[in-house]
Amino acid sequence: MESNRVTTASLLIVVVFIIGVVLKLARPVLFPFFLAIFLSFTLYPVLDFLTRFKIPRSVAIIFIFLVTFFIIYLLGDLLYSSGKTFAAEFPKYGQKINDIFAAISERLNMSSRPVESFDLFEQLNNKIGNLILSTLGPFFSFISNLFLILIFLVFILAGRGETEAKVFRSFKREQAETFIQIKNNIDSQVQRYLGIKTVISFITGLLATIVLLFFGVDFAILFGFLTFILNYIPNIGSIFATALPLIIALFQFDTLWPAFWILIILGTVQMTLGNFIEPKVMGHGLGLSPLVVLFSLFFWGWLWGLPGMILAVPIAAIIKIVTSNIPSLKFISVLISRG
Repeated sequence: MESNRVTTASLLIVVVFIIGVVLKLARPVLFPFFLAIFLSFTLYPVLDFLTRFKIPRSVAIIFIFLVTFFIIYLLGDLLYSSGKTFAAEFPKYGQKINDIFAAISERLNMSSRPVESFDLFEQLNNKIGNLILSTLGPFFSFISNLFLILIFLVFILAGRGETEAKVFRSFKREQAETFIQIKNNIDSQVQRYLGIKTVISFITGLLATIVLLFFGVDFAILFGFLTFILNYIPNIGSIFATALPLIIALFQFDTLWPAFWILIILGTVQMTLGNFIEPKVMGHGLGLSPLVVLFSLFFWGWLWGLPGMILAVPIAAIIKIVTSNIPSLKFISVLISRG
């Protein structure tokens, strides 16, 4: 009996390891596929809306294809250009850091000491700028895979509505009706989750952009879009989304007051939308265990980097929704839920 448990545990570890290796090696294909699945759930209502007005299904899919391509391409191009400009402008912030440390040194009567330590910041300027440019490529690699994402999306949207007929041809009527009911429940819950999450993230990013533009912070649109993206990463994402513009504001303005008010306002926005409005609209039934969230962030971050971290929690939430609707897998939903 004991040997069977050891064998089962060993096989499970091997299977998990193999799955992890396959996911890591297949990232160029799987990441666009996963992204296409998420986009399809948000675009299903649009497709249903268009077909409800007697628009041919093929025409509606082509329209969605073109609009999605245009929006993603524009956002990617805007963000990549803003990132390059940010990397080019970064040295001026490094110079301000040098000036601050020089002023502190003078106040502390350290002017007689060698100032080689300040040269370190000058050396870091170029390195940090190059780091920003180097991370833009992996982070926005989905732009280069845009065509692949949209191909997946077209096939997923085109296959919508055909599942029911296939299920009824494959199973007895009672089994088919049960399967279709479970599928419809999963579809509606996933659509609701992704829809609410996207709307809340968009509102958070929009408000952050307005606040930063009001205070005249550099790269306000870039930071607003990053807030929208990072809002899919719970807790950690909101911290980074607030910290990045705050650091720029600290060195951009001559006083600390703009940075102080930016911290207060953005922190209030994040707290209100993330901790009060989103849970109330989403419902506590979709709450994930903090340990599961942390594990998902590390696991998908290790597999696919920052894009994987962004998709980590939505993937975990979808797993919870799917398992909660399948009686034999409901224990998984209970295990990964909060409380």
